[in-house]
Amino acid sequence: MSRTKKFLVLDTETMNSVEQPIPYDIGWVICDKKGNILVERSYLVAETFLEMKDVMQSAYYAEKIPMYWDDVKSGKRVIKQMWNIRRQMLDDLKAYKVKTVCAYNMGFDKRALNNLVRYVSKSWMRWWFPFGIEYNCIWNMACDVILNRTTYIKFAEKNGLISDANNIQTSAECAYRYIKKDVDFLESHTGLEDVRIEVEIMAECYRQKQKMEKGIYSGCWRRVQKKRKELELRAAFKAA
Repeated sequence: MSRTKKFLVLDTETMNSVEQPIPYDIGWVICDKKGNILVERSYLVAETFLEMKDVMQSAYYAEKIPMYWDDVKSGKRVIKQMWNIRRQMLDDLKAYKVKTVCAYNMGFDKRALNNLVRYVSKSWMRWWFPFGIEYNCIWNMACDVILNRTTYIKFAEKNGLISDANNIQTSAECAYRYIKKDVDFLESHTGLEDVRIEVEIMAECYRQKQKMEKGIYSGCWRRVQKKRKELELRAAFKAA
């Protein structure tokens, strides 16, 4: 495994707004494309989790705050200042010679981490990652080789994985439900735990051995809706 390409897969849980997210929980792993994990990290950000308590109370998953404190007391999670968390992540990139960072909706997590470093440094520093890092979006990958399958679309329709706008849902939770054939699976919405399922989704994408889009593209979900429309038209043509 020492010669295989390594990836850093991350997830952030955030406060503030969807447009300007600021992380309070950061989790990541170093792994290969088969999903073998070499190291795991899980941190709560001191400057946000501790010092922005009023904003934390309005965070989307604020009800998890007591659980986080239980995890800190048990040693499952560690509270650290942002600079130390960032240094650990950069050290892991260097130690494992990682050039590619991945997340499910990489654009969101990249923006969140940039917001965090700008907030804490008062804009003295603007970017979380060093220049030259490649970004892969597992959401984009999954929409290309897993979620645009006829079998997934039928799975989603059968199990009610349809948005209020009548679109097929393409979240990590839905992708994992399909891969594991577990319609009752619920995403933890905590950093490290969500990273673990994202690693499995990424590995499933690579197992397809198909050409796929990997970069950041927030409109990737539209490809799944397009496939659904094609299936509907094909069915209507056959019925005519």
